[in-house]
Amino acid sequence: MKLVIVESPAKAKTIEKYLGKGFTVRASVGHIRDLPKSNKDAVDVEGGFVPRYQLVKEKQHVIDELHRMAEKAEEVILATDPDREGEAIAWHLAETIGLKKPKRIVFNEITERAVQEALANPRRIDDDLRRAQEARRVLDRLFGYDLSGLVWKKVRYGLSAGRVQSPALRILMEKEREIRAFIPEKFWVISADLKTAKGKKFGVTCVEEPKTETEAKRILSAAEAGPWKVANVEEAEQSRAPRAPFTTSTLQQAASTRLGFSPSRTMRTAQKLYEAGHITYMRTDSPNLAQEAQAALIATVASEFGKEYVSPRTYKTKSKTAQEAHEAVRPTNPKKHSVGATDEQKKLYALIRARAVASQMADARVMRTTISAEITGASVPLFAARGSRIMFEGWLKADPAARGEEVELPKVAEGESLHLIEARSEEKETQPPGRYSEAGLVKELERRGIGRPSTYATIIKTLEDRGYVDKQGRTLLPTHTGDVVSTFLENHFAEYISDTFTAEMENELDEIADGKREYEKTLRNFYSPFTKAVKSKAKIEKLTNMGDAPAEFPCPLCGGPMVYKLSRSGRFMSCAKFPACLGARKEDGSEIAPPKEIGEACPQCKDGKLIEREGRFGRFIACSNYPKCKFVKQDPAEEARAKTGVACPVCGKGELTERRGRFGLFYSCSNYPECKYAIKAKPTGRTCPECGSLMMEGTKTIPERCSNRACPNHNPHKKK
Repeated sequence: MKLVIVESPAKAKTIEKYLGKGFTVRASVGHIRDLPKSNKDAVDVEGGFVPRYQLVKEKQHVIDELHRMAEKAEEVILATDPDREGEAIAWHLAETIGLKKPKRIVFNEITERAVQEALANPRRIDDDLRRAQEARRVLDRLFGYDLSGLVWKKVRYGLSAGRVQSPALRILMEKEREIRAFIPEKFWVISADLKTAKGKKFGVTCVEEPKTETEAKRILSAAEAGPWKVANVEEAEQSRAPRAPFTTSTLQQAASTRLGFSPSRTMRTAQKLYEAGHITYMRTDSPNLAQEAQAALIATVASEFGKEYVSPRTYKTKSKTAQEAHEAVRPTNPKKHSVGATDEQKKLYALIRARAVASQMADARVMRTTISAEITGASVPLFAARGSRIMFEGWLKADPAARGEEVELPKVAEGESLHLIEARSEEKETQPPGRYSEAGLVKELERRGIGRPSTYATIIKTLEDRGYVDKQGRTLLPTHTGDVVSTFLENHFAEYISDTFTAEMENELDEIADGKREYEKTLRNFYSPFTKAVKSKAKIEKLTNMGDAPAEFPCPLCGGPMVYKLSRSGRFMSCAKFPACLGARKEDGSEIAPPKEIGEACPQCKDGKLIEREGRFGRFIACSNYPKCKFVKQDPAEEARAKTGVACPVCGKGELTERRGRFGLFYSCSNYPECKYAIKAKPTGRTCPECGSLMMEGTKTIPERCSNRACPNHNPHKKK
């Protein structure tokens, strides 16, 4: 028996269909080892930036099974994804299971031909590629932990900074400051509806936008008086060439614009399509097509649209770091018009297929038409109408959604008389620059060389999860928290969150992958000056003041001025005399009851006093030394109700208790913070027959499920 290991159960299921007897395919379910959460033990800096990996606890039963099967197998083949992350997973599997000479195979698509071809051409694990992933992981950990620690001390407890996340936030805040500084100006848009002698109607707009109401009225009066005639007609045939097949970033942008998908949703959906064998690997920065794939697309164009629509094309990336050996995102079988298990998979597949098929088609020919109209005898600017009509559809026949809005204009001749139907004037204001959408930010990150295709979705999701960005429709709006954190980093660590530094570091990581740069030297060149920069800021003042609050909101206790400050739940107003005065208001100006001592000492830290204060979920009693001491006094009746009677399976001292967090109810050990064990649903008191973890309440259709995410019993409805 030959054992093939992949990282996804869905991928394993698809590959198993193509291998037949003699092969067994199993999944590692992602990474089996990772850095420990505590930074102190994560990386041995002095020993050469050696990461101290530990097994992912929830994967122990997966590792045990793979180890047993590997011992029985005559050959072990590692078939994880064809990128840095996949190479790292393959290496971790080999190290953990104890494989001496494992075979490594990669394929860009999960089809029978691709899998069999990969099996016929195995290789060793690419150590350069694996080291590049390790360098990125270690670099991000050192950067994030060291800088986040300082942000905790100088801004607010619980905030974070990241090597790529922080430059992305800076880009959003730079745009936000442009919007705040923008001063609108008034202008007028004057338009008219006209018709020809044959009764054909069309609209025209004044080519100049008057800045004063007087000038607007003068032009409008002339327009209403007439007479009108055609001043000029310009027609020019233009060609529209198709775009290259999708890369990761262009797929995310198009899916956001056309389908309203977030980058993370696009990547999840594409992952499912890839694992089912419908599309090629979705993490790529190359628009390249394999010869066989191009031939299949050309044949599809010829059979569906005719030979006159065929125009073979090759595409090259402008990026110096793109890997041309990789392919663009394309359908594995372009003859299939619709595939996918869900509606969103079908929509994304249709988008990918349309782009790939169109890439091998002839240019579209479009007739651009501009009609200029004038008011005879009046000294006013011309009015114009612009439109177009399709002369030859070309690639637009495969991708009609790319047409855009077409305005059909009537056939007119220069000097021809026109009749006014209606003229109107509309007062407007110049608008500030638009905020970034998710698609816009992805495009900007790619343009500046920040991050890589596989990281864009994670960057945006991290900004949302940290509370630095609110997503309003498709627009990314920086929050007050994001503003404060970005301002702090820009003021004190501008070099480390600059485009230049971030892009150069990405290039250095790429050079490690290519075997052109040393792992340890690269990390040491970064970390030595970085740690000095962090330590040099140890004595800077804490950033507590976010600016003066409006004078209409005086302190509710002393009547003095107030300033904006930042709390865990957002911005609020605090008395400028704090801590001498504890007056506070919410952001909308409503009063916040001041903290009140209840006359009891904190039973946990001894030197703190218990105070009653207002939180997101109402009044509560906690230690005055927060965040150093996190003791919260529970109401006896509430505490009794919250306890489940189920002992903590980790420490054995506490019992699981109902708590409320930012994502709703969860159940954690009453011995917190000494024990941080938690599950997301109420425990039933029983243990899982497969892995021994606690069982928890499920849904109406699944009454009980395992609390261990890696256990098949966590999603029993998906078990074979």
